[in-house]
Amino acid sequence: MTRPPLPNDDRPRRAVVDRVRPEIDGGRFPIKRTTGERVEVIADVFVDGHDRLAVVLKYRLAEAPESPGIPHDRSWREVRMTPAGEDRWSASFMVDVLGRWEYTVEAWVDRFASWRDELSKKYTAGLEVTSELLEGAWLVRQTAQRLATPLTGETPPHTGETPVPLSQPHTGETPVPLSQPHTGGTPVPLSQPHTGETPVPLSQPHTGGTPVPLRQPHTGGTPVPLREWLIGRALLMEGPDEADLKVSAALADSLASAMAEHADRSLATRYHRVLSVTVERPRARFGAWYEFFPRSGRSPERSATFAEAAERLPEIAAMGFDVVYLPPIHPIGQSYRKGRNNSLVAAPGDPGSPWAIGADEGGHTAVHPELGGLPAFRDFVGAARRFNLEVALDIAFQASPDHPWVREHPEWFHHRPDGTIKYAENPPKKYQDIYPFHFEAGGEAWRELWRELASVFFFWIEQGVRIFRVDNPHTKPFRFWEWAIAEVRRHHPDAIFLAEAFTRPKPMCYLAKAGFSQSYSYFTWRNTKWEITSYFEALARGGVREYMRPNLFANTPDILPHYLQTGGRAAFIVRLVLAATLGASYGIYSGFELCEHEAVPATEEYLDSEKYQIKPRDYDRPGHIKEIVARVNQARHANQALHADTSLRFHETDNDQILCYSKVSPDRRNRILVVVSLDPHHPQQGFVRVPVSEMELAGLPSYTVRDLLDEARYTWRHDWNFVRLDPASRPAHILRIEA
Repeated sequence: MTRPPLPNDDRPRRAVVDRVRPEIDGGRFPIKRTTGERVEVIADVFVDGHDRLAVVLKYRLAEAPESPGIPHDRSWREVRMTPAGEDRWSASFMVDVLGRWEYTVEAWVDRFASWRDELSKKYTAGLEVTSELLEGAWLVRQTAQRLATPLTGETPPHTGETPVPLSQPHTGETPVPLSQPHTGGTPVPLSQPHTGETPVPLSQPHTGGTPVPLRQPHTGGTPVPLREWLIGRALLMEGPDEADLKVSAALADSLASAMAEHADRSLATRYHRVLSVTVERPRARFGAWYEFFPRSGRSPERSATFAEAAERLPEIAAMGFDVVYLPPIHPIGQSYRKGRNNSLVAAPGDPGSPWAIGADEGGHTAVHPELGGLPAFRDFVGAARRFNLEVALDIAFQASPDHPWVREHPEWFHHRPDGTIKYAENPPKKYQDIYPFHFEAGGEAWRELWRELASVFFFWIEQGVRIFRVDNPHTKPFRFWEWAIAEVRRHHPDAIFLAEAFTRPKPMCYLAKAGFSQSYSYFTWRNTKWEITSYFEALARGGVREYMRPNLFANTPDILPHYLQTGGRAAFIVRLVLAATLGASYGIYSGFELCEHEAVPATEEYLDSEKYQIKPRDYDRPGHIKEIVARVNQARHANQALHADTSLRFHETDNDQILCYSKVSPDRRNRILVVVSLDPHHPQQGFVRVPVSEMELAGLPSYTVRDLLDEARYTWRHDWNFVRLDPASRPAHILRIEA
């Protein structure tokens, strides 16, 4: 008879660990979090038969920049997972250091817990348990033996912010962890069972402060070492005492805690992958961006300097913004320079498009001399910092025909058969003032190009910039971004990258997976109730939530949506409120606060676009909404619920022109309701349904909501409440629940 070969395992492992999530593309890409956030992990874990399982979530800091005098613990930590129904187990851990973290799940059959459960059932049923007690004593002795001869191999320390419970309750009672400090009332000795037995104190009880290890004397007495104490428990279970006393000792939580802490994990099953988390600073998740051209100052005839641009910083800060975003600040080419309104021929004095980068004065690491050069830029960054503003810089990897690299490295560009360099095209549009780079150039050229482009980020980081808006990343190889962003983050994990990628969904998602912190979104073109709810529900609760962070720009120098062109002042307020509350990160381009709405006919492009001319503005002219912008941003800063997107929930309304949604803080103490009229022309009214149970208001006859836009207070009752929104006076509510 043929005997098949056995598995190579020394002994079979019975626990199955499957479908650990969050997991992106089989663990190929990391999920994203910011410092102070939790990683909620779910796994499918099960075993044959009915034995009890022990399951732990293991996590560690894998990569972080070395800081002098601040060593980072890279050892594995773990937290006990708890059942969540249908063989699902859950736990979480907090990430508090920038860099790359790792996590996985490990499970094993808990023989003592299984035995304990069986003993409890038999004893409760009045059955004979002498044999079971002897079996339990043997298990206890085995543990004591392991303490005498510890197993070799990895033993992860329990050093996480959430202590690992040393005993998982198997019979419904509350366990007493061995390391738990007793911080009030009468302390419970660690050996005291919950069934009335006289305890054998392991050490003097303590009343707070640092937990005392089990085998460490607390007040000078001689404690019983854990090994000897376990042997004593085994002797009691084997001895001649009454069954009630022996069962009480066997089922004591203190014994369960000790056994769980020192369980036999030699047959543990670990998930077949170690998964990753990229941890960024909170600005990668939350921030209000303001975009403006520093060259647009007081005069339409000349460029402003950075010193003049800095004069706008107090006003931008007063509106509550966090980030000042600048289009490219480099020298602009003369060849094929664009004129006003994107004309192909520039008139004398036309400044050209800042995205046509490079001239005799330099390229991607130079500052336009009319702005004041590099020293002036450094001063601008310092001035912004004094107003608690960060500077974000536009990085556009393309070159004007006058860029020094065109002369020095022609191999970095695409060439036609006649030898000329190809300019950029997006038919029918032609961009003769821009040369794309050839990221797949032959020989060593592509390597040299990639290194040079990556060095651009390092250069501007040295000048004080940590936030980069990257122009059209979807037109460059994805592999380049994976490599370049990883290289930057290896040295500067506080760097933030925003992808300006208005493209198809899958490329947008891949860029987010590849390392971009944030992405532009389709919000700009989502106007109806159905469009908004379906889009943002997918972002907040779909699989993309683990890696895609939208930055909701209400307008850009390239995009003036039709809604803003025709909706008047109310339309700007509506889109401001939507962008600032639907998204933890959002932005506006200067002129939005002035409700600028003049477009090139039949397009979404600004008339007299600032991309092609210097555009002075009177920021105090009548009709501006600066005060409303300030109130909205103040509400964002003051309410933790608006600092993230994952809690977003939409609520029913009986009017399709009224949108209602809520966000809550992680501790659920801060609750925000937003009600917006999508009609900028006519008053709208109706009922909105906010389930009191979801807002933890059940049982209250009424509750108060306060409008953060004008401080008005309203009393609401039950689930359905009436609202009336008038575009002339109040097109939206941002309501904080104060009950």
